[in-house]
Amino acid sequence: MTIKLGVPSKGRLMEKTFSWFGARGVGLSRTGSDREYAGAVDGVDGVELVLLSAGEIPRELAAGRIHLGVTGIDLVREKLGQWEQQVQEKAELGFGHADLIIAVPGCWVDVDTLEDLDAAAAAFRRKHGFRLRIATKYHRLVREYLQANGVADYQLVDSQGATEGTIKNLTAEGVADITSTGDTLRANHLKILSDALVLKSQATLFKSRKAAMDDEERVTMKALLTTLGLDD
Repeated sequence: MTIKLGVPSKGRLMEKTFSWFGARGVGLSRTGSDREYAGAVDGVDGVELVLLSAGEIPRELAAGRIHLGVTGIDLVREKLGQWEQQVQEKAELGFGHADLIIAVPGCWVDVDTLEDLDAAAAAFRRKHGFRLRIATKYHRLVREYLQANGVADYQLVDSQGATEGTIKNLTAEGVADITSTGDTLRANHLKILSDALVLKSQATLFKSRKAAMDDEERVTMKALLTTLGLDD
């Protein structure tokens, strides 16, 4: 039996994850071609590397099919209800930084805060007969945030890509999306509301609370976390 470690399968997240583990004495590597989702672990016996998309890792942790996984805080909190009962944060890795924010057209000169957005949403509904639309793929996080801040008369519309373009395409009036620099928002003439930082995210190592372990696997888990400088 082995401890299964889920890691993003491509791109900078994979490379930086490999570097983070390598700097702590645990070598991770892809084996085979770039199209093969196979990998190897050196430094601790009994650990299997599982290459997945970052979006799949929260689900696999919650299902107990992997014991540890590296993914964004935003993905865990969006995809897992009562996430603290399903996974445990072990370490923030210091890369993959991004903020989940709410933005509106820059020409909305009187809308700079959530209070302004609430007033604009009420006015929008009176004028158009339907709720102001906010495009996002983070429905759970954005809904909870807006409710907690007293914003009503809006509806969330799903967007799985090019969210900033939904306003130009007239399918939404606002957006809630991840940004690291804000460049794409500015390029699409959008501005971030001054008090609408929904979540600060970064790549994080999570431990599943659902994955079963026998005595041998518990020893392996302790050895791995100790090597990484983390407490079990």
